Amino acid sequence: MKRKKLAAAAALVCTAAPALAQSSVNISGLLDIGIYRDTHKAWQLGTIQRSNIALTGQEDLGGGMAATFRLSTRFEMDTGQLEGSPDKPFFHDESTVGLKGGFGHVRLGRALDAMYAHDWKFDAWANFDRIASPAWDIWHYNFPSDPTANNGTPDYGRINNAVFYDSPKIHGFQLHLSTAANENVRGQGLTSPDQPWGVSLLYEGDMFAAMVANEANSRGDKDTFVGLRGNYKDLSLFGAYDRSEAQANQSVAKAYTLSAQYVIDVYTLRGGYGRLDVDDVQTQRTYTASVSYAFSKRTSVYFDVAYKEYPYLGTDANMFGVGMSHTF
Repeated sequence: MKRKKLAAAAALVCTAAPALAQSSVNISGLLDIGIYRDTHKAWQLGTIQRSNIALTGQEDLGGGMAATFRLSTRFEMDTGQLEGSPDKPFFHDESTVGLKGGFGHVRLGRALDAMYAHDWKFDAWANFDRIASPAWDIWHYNFPSDPTANNGTPDYGRINNAVFYDSPKIHGFQLHLSTAANENVRGQGLTSPDQPWGVSLLYEGDMFAAMVANEANSRGDKDTFVGLRGNYKDLSLFGAYDRSEAQANQSVAKAYTLSAQYVIDVYTLRGGYGRLDVDDVQTQRTYTASVSYAFSKRTSVYFDVAYKEYPYLGTDANMFGVGMSHTF
């Protein structure tokens, strides 16, 4: 039924597109699947990165203004089910409509907040690979951006009933803001929730990028993120620090990641390291590597390997897998 709804939505926007003057509608996405061994030493066949499909559109309103929309969902390639079903909504990834112009871009709906929308630029795997990305397990450890976004369960990244603002880019600098109404958490018994807010300042140049972000959610949890990236020819170096604090138990988590990427013709080599300390106890250390081969700009295969150590438990785990991805 849900797949039929998505097909109907795609047909609707595509049918309506010709009737709109100077408008465009696009369908895009990523299809990813692989075979891998997880931290429990069990073999899995499924999505290693995150398969998704998006409907995006823009209409020229004149005077340098445009109306925009984005409807995006994620799904599991091995079963066709929505990611995280049934807890997550149908358009889990994003459902926004907005206006953009010389003032910037304003959107309303559900989407990644000001921090999560850009932190991925400071990890060699874009925080998008559940095996190899050192950021996957440890960034924002104590910080769900919206504690009740997924039918009462937390979402680490997206906020519902929200307003998003992206400023114009000036000399490489861009400001991002996000906030939301409190209607979600009132239904969860929090009669006086905090006002959620997020702010990030991003600089992107040809050889250097940096970001600083600070956020608080409706539960009072807080998060601070700092990211750096350097580029020299085919080599890119990434570093990030994240500090998240849970209001309920005053737990403080600190995450550190370093990673690198080097492109040799159709091959891309990546390596990474991550460390997580929770309440001054070293909780996790991660060492990762991967190699990918690009058949084209859209299709590639890759091999991931990771060693994860949990000092406070005295245990460790090896993960590895091979996968294929295709963008459209």
